Amino acid sequence: MSTTPEPHQPTAEQPATNAVKSTIQTESAARLSRPLIQLAKAGGVATSYIDQLGTYVEIDDDVLVDVLGALGIDATSNHAITESLARLEAESSKRLLSESTIVAPLGKPTTITLHCAHGEEPTASIALENGRTLRSELADILPDVNSSDWFLLLPDNLPMGYHTLHVEAGERQADATLMVAPERIALPDAVAARPRWGWMAQLYAERSAASWGVGDYGDLKQLAADAGAKSGADFLLINPIHATAPIPPLEPSPYLPESRRFLNVTYIRPQDIPEYAELPADARERVDALHASVAARNDSPEPLDLNASWEAKRIALRIIFDQPRSNLREAAFDRFKREAGPDLDAFAAWCLAFEVWGAPWEPNSWFERYDRASPEVADLVRNHADLFEFNRWLQWIADEQVAAAQTAAKESGMALGLMQDMAVGVHALGADAWWNPERFAIGSVTVGCPPDFYNQQGQDWGQPPFNPRYLERTGYRVYREMVHSAFAHAGAVRIDHILGLFRLWWIPRGKGAKGGAYVMYNHEAMLAVLSIEATRANGMVIGEDLGTVPDYVRTVLADHGVLGTDVEWFSRVDNSPNAGDPYAPPSDYRRQSMASVTTHDLPPTAGYLEFEHVKLREELGLLSTSVEEFQESASAERQAMLDLLVSGGWLDAAAAADVPAHEQEVVEAMHRMLTKTPSVLRQATLMDGVGQHRAVNQPGTSTEYPNWRIPLTDAAGHVVHTDEIFVNPRVLSLAAVMNA
Repeated sequence: MSTTPEPHQPTAEQPATNAVKSTIQTESAARLSRPLIQLAKAGGVATSYIDQLGTYVEIDDDVLVDVLGALGIDATSNHAITESLARLEAESSKRLLSESTIVAPLGKPTTITLHCAHGEEPTASIALENGRTLRSELADILPDVNSSDWFLLLPDNLPMGYHTLHVEAGERQADATLMVAPERIALPDAVAARPRWGWMAQLYAERSAASWGVGDYGDLKQLAADAGAKSGADFLLINPIHATAPIPPLEPSPYLPESRRFLNVTYIRPQDIPEYAELPADARERVDALHASVAARNDSPEPLDLNASWEAKRIALRIIFDQPRSNLREAAFDRFKREAGPDLDAFAAWCLAFEVWGAPWEPNSWFERYDRASPEVADLVRNHADLFEFNRWLQWIADEQVAAAQTAAKESGMALGLMQDMAVGVHALGADAWWNPERFAIGSVTVGCPPDFYNQQGQDWGQPPFNPRYLERTGYRVYREMVHSAFAHAGAVRIDHILGLFRLWWIPRGKGAKGGAYVMYNHEAMLAVLSIEATRANGMVIGEDLGTVPDYVRTVLADHGVLGTDVEWFSRVDNSPNAGDPYAPPSDYRRQSMASVTTHDLPPTAGYLEFEHVKLREELGLLSTSVEEFQESASAERQAMLDLLVSGGWLDAAAAADVPAHEQEVVEAMHRMLTKTPSVLRQATLMDGVGQHRAVNQPGTSTEYPNWRIPLTDAAGHVVHTDEIFVNPRVLSLAAVMNA
């Protein structure tokens, strides 16, 4: 999935929407007085928004009805609306605590209102995350002289973490999750001292002789070690490594995972598992033969065959799994299972059902017929206990190998090490959605984004959104576990489409991407989770805030210490969307950001400079205008960039006049300009390092282009292996630019 805008779409066309547009910027009093509008707002559904053109847009009634229905709020008739409004008001008025999740700033006193009846005198206790309990005598509970409410004054010395507040008043009692979080994610000392830089890598693309036709965690370990020791980089951003299907066919996109809680086991390197070295000779020969059956693909510049690689590797892993483990190793496996908790069993059960009963997207599949309480599922796990255990073991091995990569990164001298990438959602038929459907708005809505400059029809990503009412009710536990898992072996986490912390565009079934509405989320709670987990890991959070993001969102993120994303190809003066308009000087970039030349949704910089995107979009039939117009727009954009590079002294005018003959010079000039930004993080890509031209992903395509399967190749199209990257003169030359 891609949420990054493409810079060459014509901007003369206005985004089409399903709603009425006008020059006013707020809803009228008459509209606000309507019961449906009041119900939507009470339910956390935005009834209007401002689009990327700054135009006010109202959401149609039928969309609001459908989105409210997905939240469990009936708005299908006037009577239903009245009843739903009354129910929401009653629920609110009867609650001792207004919220099920409360955020308190670390080190500061916090006041919580307790909604008591006349004559009720409340008591309170706090069960701390560490097991201690604080009674109400440690805090002040004062009456409100103007009402029956009381004020609970929390002490300012509560420890950071996730606690439980318990309140009693008369016959009533209430619990709430109390998140005590730093108000701001502090920069690690090494980053606060000076800006740091790192590489972005597509893990599947970097292969060595030991790989199985696709890059793996063994390659990741070597990349991390070499990037730090040989190029001076301080982090390595990789594509999401969330869990995928257990058997082929595999979904190539790392942004459409089956679960964000667990890891992609197809990246495991069998030879790095300790039990591989202990295999009997015949078993080891079988594993080696399986490796040899796909190893020749490591040298091919053709698109990767993910399925062939996994088919061979999975058999090898099963052989290694059957090898007895030492008592120490078995104890480590048991500890991993305990710490992973019931979610690991849920994921393993989903994998088992997939393998035994077939793909969940098949007609009349088990996904629709069975759930976690079905006796058929219990029988399946019992009857295939060995295969169930194998799927849990794969997660343990993946976790060990990612941990080893992070250790290698830190030992190489990196300040941060691995930077994990968190996708915006999960597959609608994946493990998370099957086992815990209550966490999502399942079936009737999907997530996407409304029309903008670059996608006149909007985008539908086909993923079920988290249900904000469930998150609030459960103290955001699922989000907490997901973020904690991401930081387990990383010094930083990049969050795709970070606007999703504030609001998500829900699209009712059959309405099309234009026919959606924004559903609001408690961003303060989700930012508190990020703050707690990043602080515990001494790490950083980077938000992908490209495209249509309101200014207040960027302000709030910056106030909480979350970095934004600045990309040279998108950074025009006054944020102009028009190709050919002047580019912003590096001094205009945000300090609180990770700055880069490009993104994974554009061709590598060398290819972009030579209009690979124009050729590809024409070839795939993706142009909404003539190729001549698109080429003119692309040429104007390139010229604007060259003008800035020359005027800033980063590129010689003669080189700018002949880009093909000076490709590497132009690429390095763009990165030289990047080092002049105030941004605390700067990022280059391995593709730009080796001079690759081919895009790894073409937004707007599925099978038309081999997205997420393009290997790392140099300017001539030759494969660059993992162990060759950081001795490559062009890579080292770019590293010298970044280190200057």
